[in-house]
Amino acid sequence: MSPIPESLPAAPVREPDFEDDFSSGLSVEKWVASYLPQWTTPERARARYAIVPGGIELRIDVDQPDWRVEDAPLRVSNLQTGVFSGPVGSPVGTHRHRVDLDVRTETPRRLLFTPSRGRVEITVSASRDTNCMVAAWLVGTEHRSPAESGEICIFEIDAVAVGKTTVVRTGVKAHHDPDLTTDMIDVTVPVDACSPHTWTVIWGDGETIIGCEGRALRRVAQAPDYPLFLMIDLFEIGPPGGDYPKTATIHRVRAWR
Repeated sequence: MSPIPESLPAAPVREPDFEDDFSSGLSVEKWVASYLPQWTTPERARARYAIVPGGIELRIDVDQPDWRVEDAPLRVSNLQTGVFSGPVGSPVGTHRHRVDLDVRTETPRRLLFTPSRGRVEITVSASRDTNCMVAAWLVGTEHRSPAESGEICIFEIDAVAVGKTTVVRTGVKAHHDPDLTTDMIDVTVPVDACSPHTWTVIWGDGETIIGCEGRALRRVAQAPDYPLFLMIDLFEIGPPGGDYPKTATIHRVRAWR
């Protein structure tokens, strides 16, 4: 790992290639409001959300089903910038993060925003609700090859890790990409992630830089070099408990190829 710069490079001066503050609602031209729907059923994959002042609130509702019966207890509301699925019964589809995944719902391919390099900025307020985690990933679409499956983990933030400072998991995951090596670490960031903060990833030319509020957290000497979907998720990991709905708010997303 090379030395980490103090400040992130400035964003491009041109208009973003992808931008959303959700002030006009949830755009089906930009987002699939479903978590990896090919591996489960539509109702289990469907995101629960509400448009609120300042963004979109992802929710875990008290009556929300587990994403898959086999993974229970695990509930999730997710937005992603596309979907890819093989035929029912096949192991073909985006983000094969478990060995037992087979397609249950064949889903038409949608490549809404699939950069292979660039810069993404996400402004989000994380959750402190019981057993929750908020996360943002760039994952290989796999629509050209199952080897194009690597992931940039911009952040994974457990509710119990949020306070005056926040512990965040971040880095690169290889999954089925033989050219990548999984490199994930925990970083303590001097912010309360429950208030709005902007997280940034810049990747390309074999390097990934991940930062928060304009300051670099990591520089990793590898990067996926193929189309990636952006996924932003709120998970409840563990048995139901605490107050509902459980929430996290996405305020704005900007990206440049």
